[in-house]
Amino acid sequence: MTVEVRKYVSHREEVLREGGRAADGPSLVRVAVAAVIPNPSPGAFQEDVSANVPASVEVGEELTRRALELVGDAGVASYGKGAIVGEDGDQEQCVSFLTTAFGDTLRNAVGGSEWVSSVTKRGGPGAAIDIPLASKDFLQARAFYDAVTISVPDAPRAGEIVLVIGVASRGRLNERSGGLTLADKPSE
Repeated sequence: MTVEVRKYVSHREEVLREGGRAADGPSLVRVAVAAVIPNPSPGAFQEDVSANVPASVEVGEELTRRALELVGDAGVASYGKGAIVGEDGDQEQCVSFLTTAFGDTLRNAVGGSEWVSSVTKRGGPGAAIDIPLASKDFLQARAFYDAVTISVPDAPRAGEIVLVIGVASRGRLNERSGGLTLADKPSE
């Protein structure tokens, strides 16, 4: 099953200051890349949503390629994924596109060892989605808990799904909330 992507939308931000202070190191680059695809079964209950998984890999690979291009030399330290389904679909259709196979395209490309956090929701054109970010190397490293937001002004239409990958180059700027760090990751 090949997916016909209607459009890609990208968001890139570079944060230099936080909390009234300059960055405690390199700037923070956050990227989100979205693909607008047709819902495979709009307006009808899709009995077997697992049929969407193979198509998700193809889209995931392209979203990953675009995200890596946008983050550039800053590299990827954290990641996440998400989807919005239009009004003629249901949340399970989103989830079926965000399975392990989709996440593996991103995880493998950046050498991650942790699962890719995700979020799904229903929404209409212009609905924003906050992609949860967590460390690619140690899920419990608190400094990397963050989000990147994206919206597509004309999507999802009723019969569409918006798939999103988000990445960030580092943890939050001037992080001081404590908790586990990358150094606390147990040896394997």
